[in-house]
Amino acid sequence: MTVPPAPRTRPRHSSLRWKIAALAASTALLVVAAVGVLVHLWTAHDIRWRGEARAFNAVYTAMDVYRRTGVFTESATLDPDNLPAELRAPADGARHTAYDDHVEGNVGPSAWAAQRTGGPGSPVLAIQINLGPEHANLSRLDAAMTVASLLALAAATPLAVYGAGLLARRLGHVAETAARISAGDLDARSGPTKGNDEVADIAATVDLMADTLARRLRTERRFTADVAHELRTPVGGLLAAADLLPPGETEDLLRARIRGLRDLVEDLLEISRLDAGAEQPVHARIPLGAVVTEAVSRTGLSAEVTDVTDDGTERTVETDPRRLERVVGNLVVNAHRHGGAPVQVTVDGRTVVVRDHGPGFPPDLLAHGPRRFHTGVRERGTGHGLGLTIAFGQARVLGAGLRLSNAPDGGAVATLRLPG
Repeated sequence: MTVPPAPRTRPRHSSLRWKIAALAASTALLVVAAVGVLVHLWTAHDIRWRGEARAFNAVYTAMDVYRRTGVFTESATLDPDNLPAELRAPADGARHTAYDDHVEGNVGPSAWAAQRTGGPGSPVLAIQINLGPEHANLSRLDAAMTVASLLALAAATPLAVYGAGLLARRLGHVAETAARISAGDLDARSGPTKGNDEVADIAATVDLMADTLARRLRTERRFTADVAHELRTPVGGLLAAADLLPPGETEDLLRARIRGLRDLVEDLLEISRLDAGAEQPVHARIPLGAVVTEAVSRTGLSAEVTDVTDDGTERTVETDPRRLERVVGNLVVNAHRHGGAPVQVTVDGRTVVVRDHGPGFPPDLLAHGPRRFHTGVRERGTGHGLGLTIAFGQARVLGAGLRLSNAPDGGAVATLRLPG
């Protein structure tokens, strides 16, 4: 489990922008295609209907002339070879039309109209109307609509990207605010957003949630600090009163319990200051290996300290030595209290690794981080569960990263990486 050294915002992604732009472009393309198909079908139907109407009227005129004078007009012919089959043997003397989509050279598709010149068995007078020019115009219309559609799509796509970008930026701002709140910045707010839509509702809801969460957390922190302050005086009095007891086993046991209670009160006060953001580091240039060794010795517990700096020289870093000692000391105490010997402390560059050989960190701790007054599992030992919480809080003040893991061969590993 890793806790970032400072509040971080989630990186802004542009996938939503491109998804919306692709959806808008696809919708526009579908609309253009649908309109193009409808226009093509309607125009083709109109060309056929007008062609058949022209042929129908032309047969009427040609039949009238033929019956009166015996002369063919309007390109009329009797029983032409290419006459459509459905017009070769009409059962009555009425006019009939047909559409022939056959194309030969510059002729076709065609609209035909035919009528018998007399009774049954008499020749059929037919007229063919060449619709090739109209269909050529239809092809040019299709090409023009395709070009216009592509131009419209090319113009609409940047507009869709721009509009989607506005939405993505607004959502990204809300997401960044939520990420800052989750990282501990309780003063982060989205603020008023442009528009009166769902994004504005989400931003207002996030701000309302942050206000409610901040009030509750501040109430909890104030309560913790007040309780710790109120306990400080009676605990000090208990410790002073224990000094008046005659030496013996009872006095030692009582004094140990009171010291444990005093340490708990001090830890609660420290946590309340860390939660309130009142802690500020005091940086100094220090030899890392020496400070870590001193921090381990102050715990009074055994631990093997190894400095594996590459060049073999003393590594100096700029950090707050008191807080660094607090973090390392808490990690060593936690390793002894909840882990198992031997405890090893390794200094490598700007990294400090504390490892024990116990049962390792429980999965719940690795997944969710340390929780106050919670030690995970019974085999991790006893304690009030504030040591790691303080270590993580002080590491955050230092701007350092603290990661918890388990070694492949067993044991808990805490890795502290100081900033460069």
